Amino acid sequence: MIRCALESGKIQRRYYQKRFGIRHKGDINLVTDVDIACETRIIELIRERFPVDEIISEEKTNRYDGNAGRWIVDPLDGTTNYAHGYPFFCTSIAYEESGIIRYGVVYNPIFKELFVCLKGEGAYLNNKRISVSNVRILKDSLLSTGFPYDLPTTKNNNINHFIKFLYKAQAIRRDGSAALNLSYVACGRFDGFWEMRLNPWDTAAGCLMVEEAGGTITNFSGTEFNIYKDDIVASNGNIHAALLDVLQEDI
Repeated sequence: MIRCALESGKIQRRYYQKRFGIRHKGDINLVTDVDIACETRIIELIRERFPVDEIISEEKTNRYDGNAGRWIVDPLDGTTNYAHGYPFFCTSIAYEESGIIRYGVVYNPIFKELFVCLKGEGAYLNNKRISVSNVRILKDSLLSTGFPYDLPTTKNNNINHFIKFLYKAQAIRRDGSAALNLSYVACGRFDGFWEMRLNPWDTAAGCLMVEEAGGTITNFSGTEFNIYKDDIVASNGNIHAALLDVLQEDI
């Protein structure tokens, strides 16, 4: 997994702030030649060692009916950032076995930050063990979030929650990579994160990262989070109840 992430990072560095093809999957949802090149290389490396495993990835047609181990890949999380030369993007890879995420890797090649987590064995940043923050009050917390690509056309767009947290938290950041946001919760840079309508490749590695760093992951109702269907709330644990209170105010 680490090799896959580092190889993907090499491709991202090679083309960063240079000319490459950009296409639209929706009005504002982009895919670049770099996304495709990273995905192709990652899948190639996985197939060399694990030919029967299932792979789901953002830029390919996916099937979810395999009984083998499952690789969950976002070759370039933060494509819009990458396309604009904003250095907040990453590769995210997780490995799922029997419905449980066992391993996760998130790599930002510009900052050269490699986040790695193993179920039951902790989370690490560049080989140093990490843990969530100890902030205990929502008003003292730095939060992060994001918005869906169809924000202008749907009421379920997170703007109401964003406005509420503006008044209740110390500050909020919205920087365009859920995998990195979750990794930042894991290492204590953010105290909490929430977002709606994400895909499994956005959250699989980052969720395990937060849990292994001592944090808490749930859905908006406060029950067990499912990467395939739920909205997500991640925190250091101390402010989790307060986050849920805000998110559930108008439910």
